[in-house]
Amino acid sequence: MTGHEVLAPASETEALRQQLLQAQRLSSVGELASSIAHEFNNILTTITNSAKLGARNADPAEKQLAFERIAKAGQRAAAIASGMLGYARKSGTHRQRCDLGRLVEEVLVLTEKDLGKHRVQVEARYTDRPVVWAVPGQVEQIVVNLVINARQAMPNGGRLRVEVRDNVAAETAEVKVSDTGVGIPPEQLRQIFEPFFTTKQPDESGRGGTGLGLSVCRQIIEQHHGRIRVESVVGKGSTFTVKLPHRLPDDPA
Repeated sequence: MTGHEVLAPASETEALRQQLLQAQRLSSVGELASSIAHEFNNILTTITNSAKLGARNADPAEKQLAFERIAKAGQRAAAIASGMLGYARKSGTHRQRCDLGRLVEEVLVLTEKDLGKHRVQVEARYTDRPVVWAVPGQVEQIVVNLVINARQAMPNGGRLRVEVRDNVAAETAEVKVSDTGVGIPPEQLRQIFEPFFTTKQPDESGRGGTGLGLSVCRQIIEQHHGRIRVESVVGKGSTFTVKLPHRLPDDPA
């Protein structure tokens, strides 16, 4: 019996690829949604309690303190809302000049409360402010996945380090995400970028990993002519390094 290879039309393949990217993007947002909702609830509680305290307290100093707490809570809510709106809007496929450090900062704003709730200390280091030609939402999607994966690798808390640097000589920009988590066994390192491969167990909500996060990250990085490398030691943690070129061959001058 002779086999026949059937290839999907290029337009259909591209449509499926975009659907996969969007599905994983929504999955990343879902990981953040509950912690952000919890954070907004805390903010509203602070505003309500401070307003009540200010209203019934005759001491001018106490009233001033209550107003300062309300203003600070409002600023925090605005920062979260701005970050979420920015992340949601960056869902297109148009490449543009991106401040890589700014994109990383926006992701860390969104994940700050979630990381803190899980006793994860964050150290962000911006050695340089590199600019790359990229799809902003897709680059943020990479960073969100790596940060969430790092947090999940530290179930008892730990330290997360995110570094952004520029390599002018090589014309590349680099994002390095390191954790002090459980690490990845050597026999799994070659599989972690394969579609549907996951080591995640169901969490308290019963959800486990889809196995698409790192696979989609690699796909995005390859489309940007970049590279991703992972180093890991069981019991000590992992480091993912993403390198993106300053420019792609077909980018405008």
